[in-house]
Amino acid sequence: MRVGVVVFPGSNCDRDALWAVERAGAEPVELWHAEADLKGVDAVILPGGFSYGDYLRPGAIARFAAVMGPVERFAREGGPVLGICNGFQVLCEAHLLPGALLQNRRLRFVCRRVRVRVERSDTPWTAACRPGHELTLPVAHNEGNYFADPATLSRLEEEGRIVLRYLENPNGSANGIAGVCSEGRNVVGLMPHPERASDPVLGSEEGLKILGSVLVGARV
Repeated sequence: MRVGVVVFPGSNCDRDALWAVERAGAEPVELWHAEADLKGVDAVILPGGFSYGDYLRPGAIARFAAVMGPVERFAREGGPVLGICNGFQVLCEAHLLPGALLQNRRLRFVCRRVRVRVERSDTPWTAACRPGHELTLPVAHNEGNYFADPATLSRLEEEGRIVLRYLENPNGSANGIAGVCSEGRNVVGLMPHPERASDPVLGSEEGLKILGSVLVGARV
């Protein structure tokens, strides 16, 4: 399976994601933001870090990058797409996911490991987990406070579209939301970084449960 990792100017987790994809057992493929070409990949990851224009609002400019046209078409056709941290912000700005990521509640950058619970296993990015499975994953963000209006939050809860939930909320996210999915369940956005917990050298391989999940669906 070939998994593309989009590289924006300022991305600082692209190498981590490429390495983690290989560790999970797939072939990693770099996708440059200025090229409208997904190179025939089977899944796409928008990694964490930063993207051009974040000074306006995280992801607000990156969502207009040349690569995003093909990514949006790929997602709307059912292709597996994962946005991590800044990638999550980009997906929200592109309206592939609902809600927005606001500045953290205490107005401070948060960088530490947190406990999260897998709420759904019926997405391409959680298929190797079970509902209720707990993971410890790193977070590193300034705008990770998930926000949506009350009607949208109710709909996400009712439709089972909350994928990960914080057991210790580091940023004030509504309902402790750490990750959500699209209506089709193929697009997932997460604030925690599974790629930063994908090798024993990093102290944990728990993130491979997330990144390796897309291979489970490929084998079905």
